[in-house]
Amino acid sequence: MKPVAAAIVSLAAGIALGLCAVAAAAVTVASPNGDIVVTISDEAGIPSYSVSFRDEQVIKSSRLGMRFKNAPGLDRGLAIASSAAASKDETWEQPWGERRFVRDHHNELFVEFAAADNAPRRLGVRFRAFNDGVGFRYEVPRAKNFKTDEVTNEMTEFVVDESARVWWIPARYWNRYEYLYRESSASDELTSHTPMTLKTPSGAHLSIHEASLVDYSAMALRQIRPGRFKAELAPWSDGALVKFDAPLVSPWRTIQISPDAKGLLNSSLILNLNEPNKIGDVSWFEPGKYVGVWWEMHIRDSSWGMKPLHGATNENVRRYIDFAAKYGFNGVLVEGWNLGWDDDWFGNGKVFDFTKSYPDFDLSALAAYAREKGVRLIGHHETGGAATHYERQMDDAFKLYEQNGVHVVKTGYVADGGGIQRIDEKGIERFEWHDGQFMARHHLEVVKAAARHKIAINPHEPIKDTGLRRTYPNWVAREGARGQEYNAWGPPPNPPEHEPTIAFTRMLAGPMDFTPGIFDLEPNKRAPVREDMTRSDPKIRVETTLAKQLALYVVLYSPIQMAADLPENYERRRDAFQFIVDVPTDWEESVGLAGEIGDYVVMARKRRGGDDWYVGAVSDEKSRDVAVDLAFLDEGKTYVAEIYRDGAKADWKTNPYDLVIEKKKARRGEALRVRLAAGGGAAIRLTPATEQAP
Repeated sequence: MKPVAAAIVSLAAGIALGLCAVAAAAVTVASPNGDIVVTISDEAGIPSYSVSFRDEQVIKSSRLGMRFKNAPGLDRGLAIASSAAASKDETWEQPWGERRFVRDHHNELFVEFAAADNAPRRLGVRFRAFNDGVGFRYEVPRAKNFKTDEVTNEMTEFVVDESARVWWIPARYWNRYEYLYRESSASDELTSHTPMTLKTPSGAHLSIHEASLVDYSAMALRQIRPGRFKAELAPWSDGALVKFDAPLVSPWRTIQISPDAKGLLNSSLILNLNEPNKIGDVSWFEPGKYVGVWWEMHIRDSSWGMKPLHGATNENVRRYIDFAAKYGFNGVLVEGWNLGWDDDWFGNGKVFDFTKSYPDFDLSALAAYAREKGVRLIGHHETGGAATHYERQMDDAFKLYEQNGVHVVKTGYVADGGGIQRIDEKGIERFEWHDGQFMARHHLEVVKAAARHKIAINPHEPIKDTGLRRTYPNWVAREGARGQEYNAWGPPPNPPEHEPTIAFTRMLAGPMDFTPGIFDLEPNKRAPVREDMTRSDPKIRVETTLAKQLALYVVLYSPIQMAADLPENYERRRDAFQFIVDVPTDWEESVGLAGEIGDYVVMARKRRGGDDWYVGAVSDEKSRDVAVDLAFLDEGKTYVAEIYRDGAKADWKTNPYDLVIEKKKARRGEALRVRLAAGGGAAIRLTPATEQAP
């Protein structure tokens, strides 16, 4: 094992003497298994770092540092003054999650840079090296003339081989995070949201992201030279990047590292770099599945507002409650229940009232009806991007929901990027980015306020996930990528490679409310429900097979999973629907088994508190045969594998409903071979044979 930290040259004595021209220094910290080594240097007075993985330099020498509005920058003329090492190895438990127990095993090195000219400036950088990657953050102490200030430039770089392949979505554009992922060379000019995933020429896989984004602007990555990516922070409306009262502590900059793609799926780095639970007991939140008044509006069977055909009516909501109760689902989402939807609300959310409902929707009566049947309503707050307007109402809105037994609320921020409405201290309307510091603060205030009323939050059009669900475990999911709704109206719909791409990109950040489970894969070909209502272009459809829709419940993790289609479509295919009825949403363990970015992915998960396992496998536009390695099963047990797979003639374009349901015996050490059709998938439930009914 390599040492936790090793000083190559010490400059402490030279700094104490006020020397300006001194030899460079470097210190290192290694992961517990020694595969990853981080080297921190002050070459030419510029703080920098590099990362090696199994003796390959996967991050070349990359700059560190910051610049400020009212104080000298901390990015040059610096030297390493001191370093302090520490280690940790503990296991902590999630109240809900993709795995119950998480091991936090890392070596740490805190490095302090000081001005070589003996000026009173200090830059602290804390590094943590795990077996699955690296995290580092800035810690700048309060000092004379450094109290209240603004960050004008974060100098952080990530320099990779310019021939590396990069999977990314554009940042600083109108559609927030809702873009199809692109594959490029690291030599191409681009500005990407994170996570940004890379594959080096040697085959190593990296994902660059951030953890614990609390009171700071979100980081995008801008390519400034071939292979050289620099931190690009979302600005305030006045141009400032980060406003702070010292001391200043940044989010963790993270680099997940694996020898292959599947290893990224098994990383807990982001969670481990967040603080433990701060809100206490959250046993009132129950992971589960839900249905609701949602998809019918996207396919234009009904509307959010009263016209042309209101969806959130007492009669319609009772229908969904009855369906949820029949199949053991614990939630019913209702969108379009509150006043404001008939106004010009897009990017103008000041029209919404979050405590007043339309006359054909009785919140108290419906909540009571749901409780009688063992179901709870899931609330909905669409803000239209009017964040300040929402903040002024949210306590009353949460109180109303608490009184009616609502424990989960889906929020929304539908506005173009840069169109979040903030009212400043002078009453002037300002416009901010969805991922700027203002919204980082806003989302935390929402989550904290919701927790006081025992409510969990699931934001759409959110700020990206950085693992704060560990610290605030009522922050249960979010959107932050192209979800199922694009398959209703596009254009274009999500292509077959979308899901095996987001598994290795967006999903590395945390749970996503993707809303899987569409059974009518060409809804726009159906006749409208009324003559005055039209559908989208019939060519816009769900570009998957039926089997793939089932597999997504395992591949794309969320503690709240929607059965997104209409109840009648599930009743027509009761055999396929059984998998959705059976599959849990809370897991004892999760294991990425196989995959390649944008091609295919195979994931296995074990039910929390149970012995059954579930496997999901999905493919891109190509058909392929996959062997599901059953090494995760218990030794000595025989399992019954209930398999929902593409039939021999299945194809997302020509025959998406060709589904085979079969049972086989399975044991550890064996492999289940399944064929994935073009745009296809397979969903498997593995139950110990002794638990099967005779």
